[in-house]
Amino acid sequence: MRLVSLLALAAAVPALALPAYAMADDVAAVDQVVVTAGREPEKLSEVSTSMTVIDAEALKKSQAVVVSDLLSRTAGVTVTRNGGVGGTTQLRIRGAETDQTVVLIDGVKLNDPSSTGGGYNFATLLAGNLNRIEVLRGSQSTLWGSQAIGGVVNLITAVPTGPLGVTMSAEAGSRDTAYGHGAVSTGGDWGGFRLAGAYYTTDGVSAFGKSYGGKEKDGYNNAAISSRLDLNVTDWAAVDLRASYAAAKNEFDGFPAPLYAFADSPEYGKTKELVSYAGVRLSAFDGALKNRLGYGYTQTDRDNFDPSSSVPKTFDARGTNSRFEYQGTWTINQALRATFGAETERSWFRTASPSTFDPAPKPDRHAASTDSLYLQLQAKPLAGLVLTGGVRQEDHSTFGDATVYQAGATYSPNDGVTVFRANYGEGFKAPSLYQLYSIYGDDTLQPEESESVDLGVEHSVLNGRVRAGVTWFHRDITNQIDYVSNNTPPNYGGYANFAKTETSGVELETTIEVTSALLVTANYTNMDAINRSATNNGKRLPRRPSETANLNADYDWRNGLTTGVSVQYVGESYDNVTNARRLKSYALFDLRAAYPVNEQFEVFGRVENLFDKEYETIYRYGSVGRGFFAGVRAKF
Repeated sequence: MRLVSLLALAAAVPALALPAYAMADDVAAVDQVVVTAGREPEKLSEVSTSMTVIDAEALKKSQAVVVSDLLSRTAGVTVTRNGGVGGTTQLRIRGAETDQTVVLIDGVKLNDPSSTGGGYNFATLLAGNLNRIEVLRGSQSTLWGSQAIGGVVNLITAVPTGPLGVTMSAEAGSRDTAYGHGAVSTGGDWGGFRLAGAYYTTDGVSAFGKSYGGKEKDGYNNAAISSRLDLNVTDWAAVDLRASYAAAKNEFDGFPAPLYAFADSPEYGKTKELVSYAGVRLSAFDGALKNRLGYGYTQTDRDNFDPSSSVPKTFDARGTNSRFEYQGTWTINQALRATFGAETERSWFRTASPSTFDPAPKPDRHAASTDSLYLQLQAKPLAGLVLTGGVRQEDHSTFGDATVYQAGATYSPNDGVTVFRANYGEGFKAPSLYQLYSIYGDDTLQPEESESVDLGVEHSVLNGRVRAGVTWFHRDITNQIDYVSNNTPPNYGGYANFAKTETSGVELETTIEVTSALLVTANYTNMDAINRSATNNGKRLPRRPSETANLNADYDWRNGLTTGVSVQYVGESYDNVTNARRLKSYALFDLRAAYPVNEQFEVFGRVENLFDKEYETIYRYGSVGRGFFAGVRAKF
């Protein structure tokens, strides 16, 4: 009842001041075009798995700065963070581990081979340069390979179009926070070019929670630059070049002497991330056969420092990933399409942990390579029926072969008004380099494996004004890698394929166009994420709330003013595998408004965490309280 009351209150806030405008007579449901599910553009109504799209308009209205804050309001997604903005940020889709999610930017995989699980830390990712986000839920390794057990998050930047133009935005607010973003772009029949830059800084909050005694603020700053060039050489050949670079510094708390307990400390870390891609697109047979050849390279450098130590640098790591890939799409006829490809990838890492016992340890260096082939067929044998099936074969230099399959179907008897979905997908995650080769590693580890099932239906009424969907999902993960303690020297533990998990639940999503000016969106997820290992069997997996819900209401006034309210509810969860530490449920309320002064300038402002709620996503770590922010956008 508490959750229902919170959502009802949030829905009522914007309605209190709404004029009684009449509804438009005919508003058709929009069937969006998405690219992540099939690695090629296709209608959302033809995608067999559960998917959420955050488009450019939603990104703008949300006024989001940190991507993880926005994704945490998506169905089936939960986010935990070690304190304030800039702290280690973990994203879980349907209860999967954070390193069991594939993260892409314009199709280039982001991960850090030097991290323990080889996953991606969302801490440094800002939203300013994004034009669209697609979140694909369920095991998706057939097309996206290792790590796609929970799902895929694809971050898509804006395609440069139109005459030469400049866009800028700047904002400032609580905790001495400031954020600025600017871009110059142009485009035409020849292609397009875009150059963008951003800077974010905040004094932050204490990573060590203030309710436990934390007083020292842990700040964060991030500077980023990106560029994109799309060049249409001929009507059948094009070149894509993209690069982005970010440098961040985050302060955090640790376990200082003499108690070696979690407390305020002067420690900080520096992270540098490079993402680059070069590709060629070729088409033949009047566009029926599309080919893409590409090379992607990512590099992550992480360094941690403790000014109070006699050995100030406490951690030094670099991880790189290089990938050559080919993808072909052959539209055989209107009823049959084949997507196929080949990839070869090499991951490398180097880590060292200096200490007072060993100020200059020999760095640990290791690499692994993976070769893969994949094929997916899409068939439309009957009007409204779409069938998909796929297979992927991977060959890893350490553990050997892995094969996964996928099969799905969508059926719409009435041109997208009602859509039935069913999907079976398999996923896997290769052991990380750390899990294979570190002092706690085991080079005989096998990949983690998953099987997932989705069953859903989506329906719209009132000419698309109201659209709602429900999805039931289930996933089993076996061979999951986890750390096992033992009494065997010298390491007294190591990684092993012993863990098993089971997750099932229901996702509800709805979009309601109350009037032509008022749009309400909401989602609710009820999920049981259960440990099925021999140890702690039947216990809930840590930091996986059983309930989450989100509501957004945006109103466009006749004078150009837009106002909105958001509510996020996160149910209770546990912080540890034994379920001995409980994390309380919480609800966060945000308000926002924007007003166009003229065609070039728009002013905006928002209040985050309106009621200054203190909460925990991780035990004893701090959270961000109420904040006021205001800014301006400009375009020329």
